[in-house]
Amino acid sequence: MNKSVLVAAVVVVAAGRGFGPAESAALKGRPAPDPTVTKADVTKWMTDLSNWGRWGKDDQRGTLNLITPEKRKQALKIVRDGIAVSLAHSVDKERAPDAPRPLQQAMTLDAGGHAMDLYTIWYHGSVITHIDSLCHYSFENRLYNGFDRSKIAEGVGCPQNGVENQKSGIMTRGILVDMPRLKNVAYLEPGTAIYPSDLEAWEKFAGVKIGSGDAVFIRTGRWAQRAQKGAWNVAASAAGEHAALMPWLKSRDIALLGNDAVNDVQPSGIDGVGRPIHQLAIVAMGLPLIDVMDLEAVADQAAKLRRWEFLVTAAPVPVLGGTGFPLNPIATF
Repeated sequence: MNKSVLVAAVVVVAAGRGFGPAESAALKGRPAPDPTVTKADVTKWMTDLSNWGRWGKDDQRGTLNLITPEKRKQALKIVRDGIAVSLAHSVDKERAPDAPRPLQQAMTLDAGGHAMDLYTIWYHGSVITHIDSLCHYSFENRLYNGFDRSKIAEGVGCPQNGVENQKSGIMTRGILVDMPRLKNVAYLEPGTAIYPSDLEAWEKFAGVKIGSGDAVFIRTGRWAQRAQKGAWNVAASAAGEHAALMPWLKSRDIALLGNDAVNDVQPSGIDGVGRPIHQLAIVAMGLPLIDVMDLEAVADQAAKLRRWEFLVTAAPVPVLGGTGFPLNPIATF
């Protein structure tokens, strides 16, 4: 790590606030980690980072297996204040550059005084917080753990790796990685890539160490930027994780990964691989992703408490064969 970044991180831990101007300038001006990752590297990592067979040949839960009973009990002990904060974005129903297919709500008011509604949701987009199941992505016609993608069918969904395999829910230690706070900016500019050195700097800043069974949520400040400048096509241009981060995350054995945009930095910077984070996480590692989180409120609360770890709980509706589902994760401090 660049010496000035390390010094800055130590200063921040001692001071309990964001980087000072000099340290922030040093951080933003440091030489970027080597961004040279090729399609061949990603293809190799599909094997090197693979968890296929780790929990048995029939496993369909992937890294959620790392959330053991002991991990859940440890996570419960984190709660001190009982303060609960949603990590989901309230669903927009208006068409926008980042919401070309917004949620549709059809209302029914009957003579008995009931109000009912029917939702039509395209949630694999850029405005609805959702979890991806392990059948959402494939590589060379294979899903996580080697299941055959060609078995997915209209009206049936995914015979393996559907979202129903997440029915028991998520209860573990959540860790917020607040990159704008680390870099003393309001938000990361679209296209800004996040590397292992960034997460290591954050660990020093926050006094946490990412470990087995953790849920890691990376704030880029996407919603802060949207509030200031308006909506844009996040699917094509967004700050996020660079593919170079995946071996680091595998070494830490995390259970869940999420951010406030589409997880992958966009553009990915890798010719021929548009979403390497999705490909490596979901297919190779069996690591579910939460896309389009709203991490603004939890960032404020964490900074107020000076604690960036919390109990996180969430549970998708167990739709048989579903490729995911909208989600409202809750952080409890």
